[in-house]
Amino acid sequence: MNVGDSLPPLTVTVTRKDLVRYAGAALDFNPIHWNEKFAKEVGLPDVIAHGMLTMALAGRVVTQWVGDPSRILEYGVRFTRPVVVPNDDSGAVVELSGKVREVHEDKGTAKIDITAKFDGRTVLGKAQALIRYA
Repeated sequence: MNVGDSLPPLTVTVTRKDLVRYAGAALDFNPIHWNEKFAKEVGLPDVIAHGMLTMALAGRVVTQWVGDPSRILEYGVRFTRPVVVPNDDSGAVVELSGKVREVHEDKGTAKIDITAKFDGRTVLGKAQALIRYA
């Protein structure tokens, strides 16, 4: 593992059906995630994906690369833009990638920068994971 190594990219499609499933699992029934009229009334362009769902999807690029989720020691993001989910069968496409930022051979750890993009724009800021690789 070397600084600058890229993780295999991942593309995920988020649909309104996914939002309903996530809302049920997370008990997050905020209407901005299912009610178009309400979302627009509060200034959003349309229904948006849950931030924590977006964060979880971005984490998949790392878990798929390391193979074992228990090897992720830390993970954090800042929410910078919403993922707008249209009411159609196509959904919203989120493009995920990662790159090794730091390697600490003495500790057997590495810091990974994660990029999550929707509609060509970054939706998470300072998305990073600390992993154990040894």
